[in-house]
Amino acid sequence: MKFVPTIRMVLEDYPKIAAVERMRMERPCEKSVASVVSGVRRLCEIGEISLDEPMSIFTRRRLEQIFDASLRSELKHISVWSYLYSLRKLFARWTQRYYADRKWIIPQLEIPSCQRHAPRYIRPDTTTLAKVKEWYGDLEKRPDRREWVLATLMLEFAMRNGDVERLRWSDFRPRINENIVRTDSRFSDMRMVLCYTPNKTKLSSGRVVAWPVHPLIWERLCAYHDLGIPFNKRRGWGRNEVRDSQLVVPCARDVYVRLNKELRLRRIFTGPKGCYELRKICIDHIYQKFGAEMASSISGDDIRTVTHYYADPSAVQVEGVRVVDLI
Repeated sequence: MKFVPTIRMVLEDYPKIAAVERMRMERPCEKSVASVVSGVRRLCEIGEISLDEPMSIFTRRRLEQIFDASLRSELKHISVWSYLYSLRKLFARWTQRYYADRKWIIPQLEIPSCQRHAPRYIRPDTTTLAKVKEWYGDLEKRPDRREWVLATLMLEFAMRNGDVERLRWSDFRPRINENIVRTDSRFSDMRMVLCYTPNKTKLSSGRVVAWPVHPLIWERLCAYHDLGIPFNKRRGWGRNEVRDSQLVVPCARDVYVRLNKELRLRRIFTGPKGCYELRKICIDHIYQKFGAEMASSISGDDIRTVTHYYADPSAVQVEGVRVVDLI
């Protein structure tokens, strides 16, 4: 006999069915699943909803009441929407067959209407960019070379945090159609290309990033690679990190935490994701210098996404022209 499960029952079984789905489709990842469970729990706390209530309690009217409660608690509306996005994942299409196997009836979720857009990118002023450049130059002098490598992968190649954590040396490849013979393991005399598929687009567009590596950057990366695996021996490997000699930045998460904290202390970036701002600076400068197509190539984002966040129609960088002269 079919019945409507409680919120608690669904939250307890969601990680199990997600693990089965991951074996088939390689998603959702464990981190995403944990985020969904914690987000829904937080949403219930805001709306004072017991986890023993049936899933049918999530009506449009009840969700609107949760928004009213969040206003009284001075919680940021974007946080509430992130929790609501987590709730929506419990009602995803792929989950329905697993719920049906358990004889569960999951009512359709009706989301309150809202036009939610992330803010456009605000370009840092020249003072901030000068601080970033000075800070980046200092990283090369530090004993833990991972800090410079990690910052380089974000500032020069616009990589996301997770992609840096997964990056392997095999993702650096010789440029095709180059008539250069491989002379040693470092490829120091070859034109190299950083080639990888961003995890964010892996299962959607499948967009591949293939960006040429500047010879000077590659030379310094080779010098870093020759050191072996230069991690902080006093602190050792992270508890949750895989010890893999093929990773370009072993234990990258530990380095992120350190650099993010440093960027805040120096008041270069005030947010919690200072390193991610390096990626934005890269995309923005490639956009300004080479256009949206190149910015899309280095970032892995759709060209519409790039133009939406980084375009500034009021900032015209050309002299006055007569279109009739172009015809």
